[in-house]
Amino acid sequence: MNKIFKIVMVILIIIIVIAAVIFVYFFTGKAPEQKSITWGVDFSQMQSEALKLDWKKNYLAVLDDLGVKNLKLHTQWDFIEGKKGNYFFTDIDWQIKEAEKRNAKVIYVLGMKTGRWPECHIPSWVDSLSQEQQQTELLKYMSAVVLRYKDSKVISAWQVENEPLFKFGQCPAWYYESDDFLKTEVALVKAIDPGRPVIVTDSGEQSLWSKVAQIGDIVGVTMYRKVWARLNDSAGFYVNSFLPSINYYKKAQLIKQLFNKKVICIELQAEPWTPNLFYDEPLQEQLKTMNLDQFKKNVEYAQKTGLDTFYLWGAEWWYWMKEKQGQPDIWNEAKKLFSN
Repeated sequence: MNKIFKIVMVILIIIIVIAAVIFVYFFTGKAPEQKSITWGVDFSQMQSEALKLDWKKNYLAVLDDLGVKNLKLHTQWDFIEGKKGNYFFTDIDWQIKEAEKRNAKVIYVLGMKTGRWPECHIPSWVDSLSQEQQQTELLKYMSAVVLRYKDSKVISAWQVENEPLFKFGQCPAWYYESDDFLKTEVALVKAIDPGRPVIVTDSGEQSLWSKVAQIGDIVGVTMYRKVWARLNDSAGFYVNSFLPSINYYKKAQLIKQLFNKKVICIELQAEPWTPNLFYDEPLQEQLKTMNLDQFKKNVEYAQKTGLDTFYLWGAEWWYWMKEKQGQPDIWNEAKKLFSN
């Protein structure tokens, strides 16, 4: 019995030591200050329209009033190819051309899961197809997009899918079964346009990023600070992230050492996260997770992570707050980031 007790104690001590080392590495310390930070924004025409905004005015205000020079454009497969083989590029052509006029840089998000609910944006004509057929049609669509824009000087990188390994959103059952198809998508984009990097993204809080680091050229991560945690369809609660800023830096350093890949924040929370889609919630509910004070805290937190690139998620909402609610505070605060 004494021998078994000693073995158990040794195992416990080893576990405690390992846990302590992990805690010290990932949760203590201070990241070096970045002297130069690149700030950008995510923009979704679909989101702007959902807020009942003039999306073109919204987009131009982001470029001209905010002075944004780095954009990430979210586009939807079902919007561009609503009918098989019939591509509607008019709106995204306009966005690309307006960015070119201002010498802005664009990260183009393409694939099936490209952000904004329901995350996977699948044309209705694809629903009845088999898994293999769905994948074939998706690759055809992606080829058409890359071929159309690969000669544009404004495209700085392609982002293939949006958090493709993180189970969130309404996607086909096969989508999360393995990363094999994701690798096929990335290989396709690189074959058509070998000169540009491919970004693959992951949850900043709920992943170590190692899988996406093995697939993409750049690792993009999210950064959320206050969200609604859903327990079931009718219950949940608001929660603040407990992760210290050093956690992002330490994980980014591991990715750099192990895979020689850069980590950037591709989605910094700057809009509400509510029990339902926030534009279906009253303003009072929206302000529980995003307001001027929370916006400043999120930016300050980001600056302490040691990362040097951040794309803010919520420019459509700032514009809505300014234009529809008469509250331009966040818009004006964001403008300071892009004037430096």
